[in-house]
Amino acid sequence: MQTRTLGTTGPQTSALGLGCMGMSALYGDSDRSESLATLHAALDAGITLLDTGDFYGMGHNELLINEALRSAPAAAREKAQISVKFGALRTVEGGFTGYDGRPNAVKNFAAYSLRRLGTDHIDIYRIARVDPDVPIEETVGAIAELVEAGHVRHIGLSEVGARTLRRAAAVAPISDLQIEYSLLSRGIEEAILPTARELGIGVTAYGVLSRGLISGHFTRDRKLAANDFRGRSPRFQGKNLDRNLDLVDALRKIAEQKGVSVAQTAIAWVLSRGTDIVPLVGARRRDRLAEALGALDITLDADDLAAIEHAVPAGAAAGDRYPTDQMAHLDSEH
Repeated sequence: MQTRTLGTTGPQTSALGLGCMGMSALYGDSDRSESLATLHAALDAGITLLDTGDFYGMGHNELLINEALRSAPAAAREKAQISVKFGALRTVEGGFTGYDGRPNAVKNFAAYSLRRLGTDHIDIYRIARVDPDVPIEETVGAIAELVEAGHVRHIGLSEVGARTLRRAAAVAPISDLQIEYSLLSRGIEEAILPTARELGIGVTAYGVLSRGLISGHFTRDRKLAANDFRGRSPRFQGKNLDRNLDLVDALRKIAEQKGVSVAQTAIAWVLSRGTDIVPLVGARRRDRLAEALGALDITLDADDLAAIEHAVPAGAAAGDRYPTDQMAHLDSEH
């Protein structure tokens, strides 16, 4: 497994990380046994970075990772690095009601995560979205206290803009910024990515396949389950979906010429953007994981990159990446 280092102060991780959210929530029903098998396959393949959130399935995802690690070989278990997002407030019905970044809340969330994960430390800890009522300095300061106490190894951030990135980095070392980055979501290239690089902060890129939209497997006639949040996502609606799948068709031609899949091409493109970027692949099945791992063997030369840029130019995606109410929570978009 190839490795990359998250920023100047962060850990060395596998070049691809596994995003575990879909195993517990938001993409429709999941298969528990297949999820566990996929986690084990990822560890067997040398993936060390497992990304989760304490609100993914309201703790279910952390418990699933705990179970997978307890039943994995000792060597794989010891190499595993867990990245946890916290702060999202939920209702009994599963709704989101905001974010809590108060220092006491930060330490409370961490205590529960440590218990569910069955570990004595969290490798990377980050608030999922900035709490607008709490200065980021206070939230990061609380995580820094958890680092000092040995409960957390590294401090991360999620979906923050360049100014917030600077404010946070002035408080304590930041290992990485987790943020959406793909051929369809390139907003970080203007200010956020350059700022992260200036500050020595790595990037863990989620949504590299735009929630399956540019995986090459999503079709125009696909019916999404009622509990699949993509049913509310602007990019999966009507004419937006048609436009975005036209982009996928253009990308498919390039992939076919190289003898690789669309998903592998899209992941390889993110990998090509810099060795300080670690893509998170949200595979829920072993076959999708195996496909994603194949991206590590792909080299995109200048001609390939030019062709991809022509097929899917920056800003070509139709529709926002989240519904309007969720876009409002993204510090990175303001």
